[in-house]
Amino acid sequence: MSEDKQETSRRDVLKYSVAGVAAAMATTGCASLGRGKTLNPGNAAFYAKNGAFDGKSSKEAYFSMMKAFGYPVSDVLKTDELWLCDFVQRDFEKLGMAGIFWVNAKGNYGQNGAKAYKGDFKDSDYGYLGHEIYLLPGQMLPEHRHIGGTEGYGPKMESWHVRYGSVEFFGEYKGAGDEKLISEMPEKDRPWGYGQAWFKSKYVAKRTAESGKLYTLEDPESWHSQRAGACGAVVSEYATYHNQVEFSKPGMEFASSEAG
Repeated sequence: MSEDKQETSRRDVLKYSVAGVAAAMATTGCASLGRGKTLNPGNAAFYAKNGAFDGKSSKEAYFSMMKAFGYPVSDVLKTDELWLCDFVQRDFEKLGMAGIFWVNAKGNYGQNGAKAYKGDFKDSDYGYLGHEIYLLPGQMLPEHRHIGGTEGYGPKMESWHVRYGSVEFFGEYKGAGDEKLISEMPEKDRPWGYGQAWFKSKYVAKRTAESGKLYTLEDPESWHSQRAGACGAVVSEYATYHNQVEFSKPGMEFASSEAG
């Protein structure tokens, strides 16, 4: 198959899958969105024949989800500021995300801006972050953690605010108080990787846009992950400066698959 025909085929998978599920939206749990059903079209829409990740097709799936939610697809989201990642696993249907760092700032109070600040913290460093996470229905950001990096900043601390859809948060420890044991979930509903020797999380807590309740990483350097519900999710992240990430699964990277 030529590259042009191959590209058309992947586009058709995405286009016709969206059309098919939209017709059935009245019977789904996402029907209340009112603008169409969100969709995870599957790996056939996300990869070229040579195994390379197709960012363009993948972005189209996220934009369809955003429109279904009524989330604004701003001009900046149509640029490379919106990044996508399959963690080099070639299973974007189940394991992947899109995201944008609205801000990821670090600096020194006394040396920042006009350098006019002479207060008590003039010799201290600061760092903060504003991040949006986009997950297609059933898609998971895999288990990872943030330790203090080489720049002298401490472990990243973060809270998540589900703005659209729903998310299950998986963690190593109890922090929020309403977590349940992953082992008590039906086997078919347990997260990707659970039961493997490298998987560390033991608890799960669910958050929805309707509740507005945040989920916070209470324990520094602890392992955690998140998975979108049936409608997908848009999640705002409030955090300290991001400068390090490591994954519990050996060989996983914060990158996307190239031709194999």
